[in-house]
Amino acid sequence: MNTARSQQLYERACGFMPGGVNSPVRACRSVGMTPLFISRASGSKIYDEDGNEFIDYICSWGPNILGHAVPQVAEAVKAACDRGLTFGACHKGEIELAELIRRHFPSMELLRLVNSGTEAVMSAIRAARGYTGRDRIVKFEGCYHGHSDGLLAKAGSGLMTHAIPSGAGVPAGCTADTLLAKYNDEGSVEKLFSACGDTIAAVIVEPCAANMGVVPPKPGFLEFLRDITRKYGALLIFDEVITGFRLSDGGAQKYYGITPDLTTLGKIVGGGMPLAVYGGRREIMECVAPLGSVYQAGTLSGNPCAVAAGTAQLKLIENTPDLYERINSSAERLYSAMLDVGLNANRCGSLLTVFFTDRQVTDYDAAVKCDTGKFAEYWRHMLENSIYAAPSQFEAMFVSYAHSDEDIERTVDAIKSFKLR
Repeated sequence: MNTARSQQLYERACGFMPGGVNSPVRACRSVGMTPLFISRASGSKIYDEDGNEFIDYICSWGPNILGHAVPQVAEAVKAACDRGLTFGACHKGEIELAELIRRHFPSMELLRLVNSGTEAVMSAIRAARGYTGRDRIVKFEGCYHGHSDGLLAKAGSGLMTHAIPSGAGVPAGCTADTLLAKYNDEGSVEKLFSACGDTIAAVIVEPCAANMGVVPPKPGFLEFLRDITRKYGALLIFDEVITGFRLSDGGAQKYYGITPDLTTLGKIVGGGMPLAVYGGRREIMECVAPLGSVYQAGTLSGNPCAVAAGTAQLKLIENTPDLYERINSSAERLYSAMLDVGLNANRCGSLLTVFFTDRQVTDYDAAVKCDTGKFAEYWRHMLENSIYAAPSQFEAMFVSYAHSDEDIERTVDAIKSFKLR
């Protein structure tokens, strides 16, 4: 595989950007590679600057559930661009997207459009604190909720890949009110609430963890979180930036049948453009300015081009009745192939991760014991077989509607040709 052009571009990028990248995992350091520079993408395929073609299972880290460069989405964006890139003012497209989202997420009685998952989570937590009058937040080890200061305590995703404990530049006071519990461990949550339940504003959780690798909730765990937050007057926040419109058209809350107080969405709802959402019960969201004293604002919030992309994608999802059956079935074929050759893997819907460990991965402690060197070997093997997956042990593979039977079979063949030693 010739990657000379990518290598040249990376060396050039290193002169302008930290590590040559604009998001750390892209640097591919944990897999002993330098990044490929992508020139274009279409359907299930992605193409680098050297002309190599890959079957893509990153899917822009989740947004491209229908595949790359979906014509209806692209046309909607082009039409929006012709009307103006940004207004800094209200426009009717915001209402249409909000209506679409609430139709599928009825728990989001009021919602606010923002620009990134990090911003959505940061804002939801501020709303929870403003509504409850409490300061403390419970989060789970290995769950990643963006890079805001208060949530970088034992976060997952790139922080695990690069072994950064909490991230430099975060003052101790910023995480003083962040309480850590163990994912899938009810006892760890009970202990925190028993000690200081009347000071806890909210529990925030990835309902299916996907940033320490894919780790589904144990039966009853989400129900337990719903019950204990109600008991102590705290709020339950579902971070559905990854699972929203991924596990079902109503996200994880529909998939598992649990209704949170607040929800954050991102990725898929933006159709590939920078857009995210937070929202929840009316009385909570009425605390947000201009109705209340919880302040949050954004010049580009509700950007017309991003809104057009999100609206077009969600309409396509509504009109693709076999979407979830197809992507889940494709993911199951990959998962079965992994198990058949003795690999350890987790799957939830169309999300899956191979773990290089001899124990079942149900929490952060098990995830961090993975052999990342072995994962790097596996990742390079897949790349050599034209399979483009996340360059980190602690990320998910994303299956899209654009992945054909041939794509899946080629991927299965690549999995089966990897030699475990």
